[in-house]
Amino acid sequence: MLALLACYLASAAYQLRKPLPDGISAVHPLRHAGNVGLLTDVTYVGADGASRSDQQVFDEVLRLVGQAKRLVVMDMFLFNDFAGADAAPPLRPLSAQLTRALVERKLAVPGLQVLLITDPINTLYGGMASAHLDTLRAAGVEVVVTDLARLRAPNPAWSGAWQLCCRWAGNDERDGWLPSPFGAGKTTLRSYLALLNLNANHRKTLVVDVGDDWAALVASANPHDGSSAHSNVALRVEGDVALDLLESEKAVVAMSAGRWPRGLPAPAPVSPQPAAGTRAQLLTESRIRDALLASLATARPGDQVDVAVFYLSHRGLVRALVAARKRGVVLRVLLDPNRDAFGRLKNGIPNRQAALELHQAGVPVRWCDTHGEQCHAKFLLRRSVDRESELIVGSANYTRRNLDDYNLESSLRVVAPGDATVSVQAARYFEQAWSNGDGRRISLPYAAFEDRSRWRYWRYRFTEATGLSSF
Repeated sequence: MLALLACYLASAAYQLRKPLPDGISAVHPLRHAGNVGLLTDVTYVGADGASRSDQQVFDEVLRLVGQAKRLVVMDMFLFNDFAGADAAPPLRPLSAQLTRALVERKLAVPGLQVLLITDPINTLYGGMASAHLDTLRAAGVEVVVTDLARLRAPNPAWSGAWQLCCRWAGNDERDGWLPSPFGAGKTTLRSYLALLNLNANHRKTLVVDVGDDWAALVASANPHDGSSAHSNVALRVEGDVALDLLESEKAVVAMSAGRWPRGLPAPAPVSPQPAAGTRAQLLTESRIRDALLASLATARPGDQVDVAVFYLSHRGLVRALVAARKRGVVLRVLLDPNRDAFGRLKNGIPNRQAALELHQAGVPVRWCDTHGEQCHAKFLLRRSVDRESELIVGSANYTRRNLDDYNLESSLRVVAPGDATVSVQAARYFEQAWSNGDGRRISLPYAAFEDRSRWRYWRYRFTEATGLSSF
C-alpha cells in the first residue's frame, strides 16, 4: 500500500510540473501589423425586451476561408453541435457552416492545404465519432486531435491516478453505453474518466493566405452550436505575426504526432522592435498571464483599464487589479455572472466571489445581462495618459487552469496609438457594454448578482488552488 501511495504521489507531482513540449508557452516578437481590427459578437436585450445578437467573428472566419488559395490552418477547441436540451435558442449551426466552408473551398481549390487542429472533447476523448471531423477527413482535410497527455494537469488529485490506472486503456467509439454528458448519443466510462483531467487545447485561431500576404485571427469564440449565442471578441491582423501563429500551431501538431503541411514559410527574422504605429504580438499559455500582469503593474495613476472576461479567478490577477486601483488607475470590470451553461443553471462561482473582493476594494464591477447565453469575452484594454493603448484579446480566461501552463491558449497583444482604428473599436465596444448604449441592455449593476456567502467564497478559493473545478 505504501508503494502504491508513493507511485500515486510521484505521478501526481510529475503531471503537475512535467516539462512542456517545445514551442509551448511562448512569447513572440512585437511586430508591425496591418489591417488590425476588433471583431465582436454581442448579444443584448433591445428596447422591445427581445434578445438579439450581432455577430462578426465567424462571418469573418467564413469569409477568410472562402478566399484562401494556398493555406488554411485552424485550431479550434469546440467544433461540434453539442447543446444542452434547454440551451438558449435560436442556435446558429456554426459547426456545420464551418465544415461546409472548408469542404467547399478544398474542392474548389484542389491545391489548397487545409489543416484543422482540435481538442479530443469533440470525440468525447475517443468515445464517440464526430461526423464533422469524419466529413473533413473524407474531403482531404488534415485533422489533428491534440495529445493532451503531453500537457500538465491542473487536477493532479485525479491525473496522478489516471496515468497509472486508466490512460493505457485507450477508448473506442463503438463501445458507448453511458449517456453523453453533452447531448445525444452514448459514450464510454473511459470518456468520463478522461474528462476529469480538466485540461484542454483551448485555442481558437486561424491563419490563411490573403493575396501575397498572410492573415491571422485569434478569438474567444468556438464553432460550437451550443455557444453560438455567446458574446465574444476576436482580433484580425495581417503581416508577419501570422507566421508566428503558424509556428505556434506547428508545435501543437508536433507534440500530437500530426503531419504539418509542406512548404510553409517560417517566421520572419526578429528585427528591432518597432516603436510606433500599430504593433501586434502573439502570446501563448502562461505568457498571456505575464502580459496581463505587466499591463496592470505598469498602469499609472490616471490610466484607464477596462476588463471584460468570462471567468476571473486567478489570484495573481485579482491582487493586481486591487493594487492598480490603490495606485489610482481607473478600472472597470465587466463579468459574466456565471449563471448560464447550455441550459443548466450555475452557482456563480468563481466570478461572484472574485467580484466581491474587487467591489470591497472600490473597483467598479458590472455583470453581463445573460439569458441562457454566456458573456464569453477575454478582453483587457489599457489606455494610458500619453494616448497609447494596449489591447489583449484571445482564448484565455483569467484562471489558474487557463493561464498557468495547463491548457493550450493563444492571445494577441496589440499596442497602438489611441486614435488607431483598433483602439477606437475596443473603446467603443466596452463603453457600449458598460453604459448600455444605443438602447441595448448588455450589462447590469453589481447589486444584481452580489454574493457575500463565505461558504461559496472559500469553495472558490479551494477549487481554484487544487484544480478540482470546471473553470
